[in-house]
Amino acid sequence: MKRPGVESSRVTQWVEEPAGGRDRGPKGVARAWIEVLVRPARFFRTGIGTGDQAPGLVFALVVVLIEEASRFGVVYLAARGTIATGPFDYPVLGDLGALESLLLLLVVVVFVAPITLHLVAALQTILLRPFAPDRGGVSETVQVIAYATAPCVFAGLPVPAIRLACVLWGAGLYVYGTSVVHDVSLPTALAVGALPALIVFGYAYRGVLAGSILLGI
Repeated sequence: MKRPGVESSRVTQWVEEPAGGRDRGPKGVARAWIEVLVRPARFFRTGIGTGDQAPGLVFALVVVLIEEASRFGVVYLAARGTIATGPFDYPVLGDLGALESLLLLLVVVVFVAPITLHLVAALQTILLRPFAPDRGGVSETVQVIAYATAPCVFAGLPVPAIRLACVLWGAGLYVYGTSVVHDVSLPTALAVGALPALIVFGYAYRGVLAGSILLGI
């Protein structure tokens, strides 16, 4: 299998320079979001740039920003009676002022999200080592995790069923992307990606909480 990002005839839509790199800016993020949701097979074959994790990292931070901003906004408005629908998690946000909420949001997006992303990518690389001799590097793993979070832009809405659907979709994209990018079978990708997926989608995006609420646990 050729390493993703080097197939000359199919990657020209993403690569702008011979050395690599993909569309930057809002247009690039929007295009990647649509591609990974609508054509994930094509995206993971051609949209992962070897050693070029910057667009993926920006993509992940934008997803976190939208998800957390919507969640923070719902909590803030519900706590002040502006809207009737209240959140189902993280009620402590309701006690924060607008400036405090904004600062907390920035901390999550600028510090917590990228650190978590890289730590999980490092864990996934270790788990892949015995099973994927032709695996991609940490950069490719970072990108797979980042782009798999695409459905989670809607996970901040205060509806457990929506959040659970988002995280399950994202976890499925993650397993599939791991299989394609690291050249392993789907069962292997599921086995080695289960723990990283649980960390990202089950806990970081609170899918476990949403599932437990729906199941009445």
